[in-house]
Amino acid sequence: MAFKPIYWFLLIHFLLQISRVCAKVPAIVVFGDSSVDAGNNNQISTILKSNFPPYGRDFYGGQPTGRFSNGMIPPDFISEAFGIKPMIPAYLDPFYDIKDFATGVCFASAGTGYDNATSDVLSVIPLWKELEYYKQYQHDLRTYLGDDEANEILGEALYLTSIGTNDFLENYFVFSERSKEYSIEEYQNFLASIAQNFITELYLLGARKISLGGLPPMGCLPLERTKNLLSGSGCIETYNDVARSFNHKLQEVVDKFNEQLVGIQLVLSNPYYILSAIIQNPQSFGFETAATACCGTGLFEMGYMCAKINPFTCSGANQYVFWDAFHPTERTNGIVADHIFKTCLAQFL
Repeated sequence: MAFKPIYWFLLIHFLLQISRVCAKVPAIVVFGDSSVDAGNNNQISTILKSNFPPYGRDFYGGQPTGRFSNGMIPPDFISEAFGIKPMIPAYLDPFYDIKDFATGVCFASAGTGYDNATSDVLSVIPLWKELEYYKQYQHDLRTYLGDDEANEILGEALYLTSIGTNDFLENYFVFSERSKEYSIEEYQNFLASIAQNFITELYLLGARKISLGGLPPMGCLPLERTKNLLSGSGCIETYNDVARSFNHKLQEVVDKFNEQLVGIQLVLSNPYYILSAIIQNPQSFGFETAATACCGTGLFEMGYMCAKINPFTCSGANQYVFWDAFHPTERTNGIVADHIFKTCLAQFL
């Protein structure tokens, strides 16, 4: 009978819709900087880009996407771990649309920070603009799926943030404006207050499952170690102290909001200690070195200095903790994401 194929089609479609909405985490929504930017900077006027080889050489199809790595970045791994999809697309990428964004979308912009002055340094997308894009995404999602299903997804989605390193390494420790205005602790408090406001806005927009990203051991990035050349190229421990201190302040924000905001599930996803362990003993994780990066000489190159014409780029990125002088390799990203997924994000399973 003719109605039977139609009946089964409608039933299967209904069950697929139910399974998507009822999933504990039906979508991943990403805010932040180059640690999680899937390629938004490709579409803006800035020199901070990575949409050219050898970036992306180990990604799907071996193509550069604007991710600052040789392959996948943490949100991709986390999305895959939740069984959603293998990569999170960039919101500004014209190749994707709301059908793709319904299960995950990235608003991050390489070079940005909590502080608007940080995004001004390299003319990238400030955090407030990322939030404006998210509001447009909400509108488009409701138009695409209808209010009920869209609101269900928005309320059950996992919101990942990874931001703050540039505020110190690209702004506070480089230019005098903020360091004259604030002591380091005052600046940390200033950034923490912006983080609080951002989380509050997300919450008011319906987000409930939120991961607030902590800072890595930023004094151990190859670029910073190169600056410490006269002292033996070791990690700049004062920078690491700042990262640990700021992460403590973020944990206080998390604890405060979990007590005060009804229904919120806010966690601190702190990459500091797992990355520190890898950097201090790379061989125990199967790496050869953490002091230099794969790209170029491994001492200072990133972005356009890490172009394909650079003859010094390594052939095997899996042996390196860092891909360029500022960003981890895909393999490191995978280890860190797996650790975060099994610890900080385990409550969302």
